[in-house]
Amino acid sequence: MYLSGGTCVTLIMIGGGAMRTFFHIICNIVGVGSLTTIEWYMVFTFTAVLLALFLPNLNSVARVSLVGAITAVSYCTLIWAATVVQGRVAIDDHHHVAVSRGSDGVIDRICGVLNGVGIVALAFRGHNLVLEIQVQLYKVQGTMPSSAKTPSREPMWRGVQIAYLIIGLCLFPLAIAGYWAYGDLIPEGTGAMLQALYKYHGRDTSKLILGSASLLVVINCVSSFQIYAMPTFDNLELRYTSKMNKPCPQWLRSALRLLFGCLTCFIAVALPFLPSLAGLIGGIALPLTLAYPCFMWIVMKKPGRYSRSWCLNWILGVSGMVLSVLVVTAAIWIIVTKGIGVHFFKP
Repeated sequence: MYLSGGTCVTLIMIGGGAMRTFFHIICNIVGVGSLTTIEWYMVFTFTAVLLALFLPNLNSVARVSLVGAITAVSYCTLIWAATVVQGRVAIDDHHHVAVSRGSDGVIDRICGVLNGVGIVALAFRGHNLVLEIQVQLYKVQGTMPSSAKTPSREPMWRGVQIAYLIIGLCLFPLAIAGYWAYGDLIPEGTGAMLQALYKYHGRDTSKLILGSASLLVVINCVSSFQIYAMPTFDNLELRYTSKMNKPCPQWLRSALRLLFGCLTCFIAVALPFLPSLAGLIGGIALPLTLAYPCFMWIVMKKPGRYSRSWCLNWILGVSGMVLSVLVVTAAIWIIVTKGIGVHFFKP
């Protein structure tokens, strides 16, 4: 549940920021005043929760998930293509001095690399929910049929492979184009590539492209909110059903969604510096992806001691735990040496 809630908090920050950027682009045209960042977070949360009221279970999220996937591919392609077309940013034009890594010590460089690994791990932390979603689909009769000849794990595995292939085709061009064009000029925080495009190429890029990219990010975040929040909704409803021995009424289902939305919005407003802790949080969550699944597989499958699969999973699991410790240590080092701006309720 904490994984689900943390992802939704991040989506509120990204979606609310994209809403603000979209409105600023429109503002330049119609001359209308804008809302504060907190108000944009509230607008995004209201939109996401309102949609969640009409989605009772994971099966109902299928079409929303498709919309989210299409918008994700669209805005990633649009952002990196627009970045490449506009070309590299001239550092002198923005009175920015490039960061020279030659003056950093060896420890600082190593910790910087490990902190980057933690940030990447944080970006992929929510993907563990794919396993839970697949289990829920498997439990629904007729949704994912399974037999000895055609086990359900085969289409599941194909789906995961295709999904991560598409993710790679979206993120690698985005990362390469972003680093090529902006280098260390990319702003810190959520939605950095979109903010960089708006900041450095806002005058040269068509308002239609900037507005479309921002709108696609908003739609994607609203869609993703439904997917990542649903495990929490199902968990809360399951506890009620198990305790009361009756289905969860509609009014209570709506109240739980409203409560979850208010709580995640409050956290996003109260702790706006969370993106600065991305490396630390990613390091803490790293075992969820790289270690725990290996240990769980050994416990459930019980392979022969010192067999190939037994050794492989133990090596991967222990390596994941060691990497997690190194990433957390590096993130703490970065925080202590460089510091972070802690500001509560000031997003």
